[in-house]
Amino acid sequence: MSENGLTAARHKMRDAGIAEQAIDVFSHYYRALDNGATCLIPEDSIEPLTRIDSIEDVEIDEAGAREALSRTVLIKLNGGLGTSMGMDRTKSLLPVREGKSFLDLLVDQVMAARRIYDVTLPLIFMNSFRTRRDTLAALAAHPGIGVDGLPLDFLQNREPKLRADDLTPVTWAADPDLEWCPPGHGDIYTALTASGVLDALLESGYKYAMTSNSDNLGAAPSARVAGWFAASGAPYAPELCRRTPADVKGGHLAVRKSDGRIILRETAQTPADEMHFFTDQYRHPFFHTNNLWFDLEVLRDTLAERRGILGLPLIKNAKTVDPADASSVPVIQLETAMGTAVEAFEGATAIEVPRSRFLPVKTTNDLLLLRSDVYEVDDAGLLQMVPERACTVNLDPRYYKKIRDFEARFPHGVPSVRQAKSLTVEGDWTFGADVVAIGDARVGEAGSPGEVASGTRL
Repeated sequence: MSENGLTAARHKMRDAGIAEQAIDVFSHYYRALDNGATCLIPEDSIEPLTRIDSIEDVEIDEAGAREALSRTVLIKLNGGLGTSMGMDRTKSLLPVREGKSFLDLLVDQVMAARRIYDVTLPLIFMNSFRTRRDTLAALAAHPGIGVDGLPLDFLQNREPKLRADDLTPVTWAADPDLEWCPPGHGDIYTALTASGVLDALLESGYKYAMTSNSDNLGAAPSARVAGWFAASGAPYAPELCRRTPADVKGGHLAVRKSDGRIILRETAQTPADEMHFFTDQYRHPFFHTNNLWFDLEVLRDTLAERRGILGLPLIKNAKTVDPADASSVPVIQLETAMGTAVEAFEGATAIEVPRSRFLPVKTTNDLLLLRSDVYEVDDAGLLQMVPERACTVNLDPRYYKKIRDFEARFPHGVPSVRQAKSLTVEGDWTFGADVVAIGDARVGEAGSPGEVASGTRL
């Protein structure tokens, strides 16, 4: 083992004020990496998970559902900056509907659920050291969202990036902040505990947590899912959606043959020569939404039994210390995914939910759709899809990938796509007002750069 590297990393984390529990978890994964741990899950080691209950079919007692929601906290993962879309600030503050950001709409959903079900329903964000200030400033515009005795957020831990050549903490004088990275959203369990938020929630009488990404407006508070989870008695359960050809890269659950545990397998955990199994929507018919439910008491007890280490599968992420400079020092980031905790809890289960609970925005294609007339926002802050199926959007990444370029090319708002099956844009086009896409609409490369005139029907 590279004891010098681990010792240096532990000292660096301690000097930065990182919680001792987080340092211990980092040390666990450092040793696993140094011992040659692999995160691969071969197909012959698992059985596909092909049958689960659907939330639309199970019977839920209304009073029980309200009671379960009254003991639930909503936790939103909010550590991302949207760098893949060219953003340099908190992604959840990006405007998505009528000037309202993800955060604004999340608050609307929570406040509506509180009114409808007469529950407190705390909303708590897991921020990173890069998103905390902006998020708390934005929440100040919603003074009624806080719950007495509970914080509005807790901070995701951070850890040193490691030099790929010798596993020592990298130094980068040009920007010391780049010497650090988040440990993946699997850190939520450690951060909840080390921050004291888990104890505060339990002391306040909360028993269940529902966790999801802040850019997924479909993952709204649900008394029905809360009631199902409480009645199931399960310690942990993710929401799954049925796969389509567009979802073949998403992680899926399976049953590990060696011990019968349900596990999560992601693309990075699949041997390269077995990707045809991974992408087979009939062999693995459900994908993981990253909407998770877990029992706070069981989490506390399990972490205590395991001395703070759940032992989630390691994800080894090879990058450069400056992500924008491919010639900078190669580094390794040690990460875990929160969904892999499904294997840490005996009796974990899963539930199938409608596609409406999975509306993430990872690209400007997704953003156009979310801003379009395909969706309407109801009184509960929920996005309701108007047509039977959403339009497939494909914007030329050369001109629309970055949010600044996207905004510049839709100065009057995005086109109407309610009547469209698909919208494909090739080349550099700026759209006028009231453009309507119908059927399989396409704007080709010829004539680019140019303008799509106001009122055009594609």
